[in-house]
Amino acid sequence: MGRLRTPPGGPPSVRTGAFALRGEVGRPGTLTVADLRQGWEQHHADVVFECASSGPRHHTFEGPLLREVVADARPEFDVRRRRDRSRFLLAVTGGDGHHTVLSWGEIDPDFGAVPALLATTLDGRALDLVGSQLVVPTDRCGARYISAITSVWVGARLAPGPAPVPA
Repeated sequence: MGRLRTPPGGPPSVRTGAFALRGEVGRPGTLTVADLRQGWEQHHADVVFECASSGPRHHTFEGPLLREVVADARPEFDVRRRRDRSRFLLAVTGGDGHHTVLSWGEIDPDFGAVPALLATTLDGRALDLVGSQLVVPTDRCGARYISAITSVWVGARLAPGPAPVPA
């Protein structure tokens, strides 16, 4: 499919609205909000989540599924082996340094099937200038909604050492 790229001018940043997709993937690269909009089917999510400081928040998001975007980067697991897939984590970092972790099992249709999005629009407004936002529509709390994504890391190796033995 070949949607990942590294733009001229260097690595992604909050200023460009781009993020790096990296880690234990066969095709690391960089994606912009425009890439997300053009490269994958857009899904719609009407969400309500509880914000600790300001109460319930109602928003509408559109964007591709996180699992489809990451799958295009070819995570280094055997897609036919559920145990192999279930070892992988995704760490998403935002422009303000806020970050969160999801498991591949959480978003995989054979496990949790959470329809997490990499939003390209928020309440009808394009996010091209500010960057994509992670949306976890099944969460009651908005803590895992990461704004201005700068990095998505995918992998199973949490610490230096030998690679785990595939199950």
